[in-house]
Amino acid sequence: MARLAGVSQKTVSRVFNDEQYVSEEVRRRVLDAAGKLGYRLNNAARALASGRSRTIGVVTIGTAGYGPASLLVGIERAVRDAGYTLRIVSTVEGDPAGIAGAVHSLLDQGVDGIVISEPVDEGQARVRVDVPVLFLGAPPAFPATRTLTAGVGSRQLAYAATEHLLDLGHATVHHVAGPQRWYAARDRLDGWRAALNAHSRLAPPVIEGDWSAASGYAAGRQIARIEGVTAVFVAGDEMAIGFIRALTEAGLRVPDDISVVGFDDMPVAAYVSPPLTTVRQPFDAAAREGLQLLMLAIEKPGVDLPPAVDPPIEIVVRESTAPPRALSRPS
Repeated sequence: MARLAGVSQKTVSRVFNDEQYVSEEVRRRVLDAAGKLGYRLNNAARALASGRSRTIGVVTIGTAGYGPASLLVGIERAVRDAGYTLRIVSTVEGDPAGIAGAVHSLLDQGVDGIVISEPVDEGQARVRVDVPVLFLGAPPAFPATRTLTAGVGSRQLAYAATEHLLDLGHATVHHVAGPQRWYAARDRLDGWRAALNAHSRLAPPVIEGDWSAASGYAAGRQIARIEGVTAVFVAGDEMAIGFIRALTEAGLRVPDDISVVGFDDMPVAAYVSPPLTTVRQPFDAAAREGLQLLMLAIEKPGVDLPPAVDPPIEIVVRESTAPPRALSRPS
């Protein structure tokens, strides 16, 4: 391979160990030569040489919810692209020992680092970890050799969603929140409230849902009975879909009577009636950013880590939002 690429054996080794001081042109030549020869990197051999397993463990809640599932897909892509192997252990909401048990299981498998993609506050876990740990979208829940945090920016995204409605001219914005045991729901509530405070607007009472369309529907029935509501920020697209259904049944039009913004940009959001204005979560960007920090902590434990980059903010404006109009409530 070295002869085909026109480099030394040492340079080949540097390329496959992702070392510095190798130009992109030389790296490309080595990888092209590897492809022509049908060479595949032997991760087991590299693990023996480096003393690392090149395995990342992930603790995630066992749910088919769009947000946690999409973030897990982003993590899987980032881990695979970096040449690591992934180990996943799921927890059950409401099990206070779930995180500790999942972490112990991953440590028994010899992982080099752990990602906690656990969105629910189960309190402090009784576990101590001797590998770096990345907490995605949540505060640290136990001590570790090195603790890292990164997130999808729910607070900033909720702020932007609320500000979008205020910029359209609405006097204030109501909020249908997610369950407050979830860190993301708290962040979205905080972002909504911060935007109202920044614009000197009063914060109406909050209605709490459970992420389901049924809870959004129930919230919509409540809002339909309140005079003067012109704009609502709903903390999840699935709830927003149920919410709009309830408004429609009550004889209210979206966005003519009430503008609605969701959160997540689920694939179905573009096809409901009306198409839903929503906030797109940067799952892939957050996963890549967090995993880069984690792998740097694993491979170069003495190096100072760069600060996390703020995730991008993207509001997908569709047909469920508009400037306020005169209200006409059904009797």
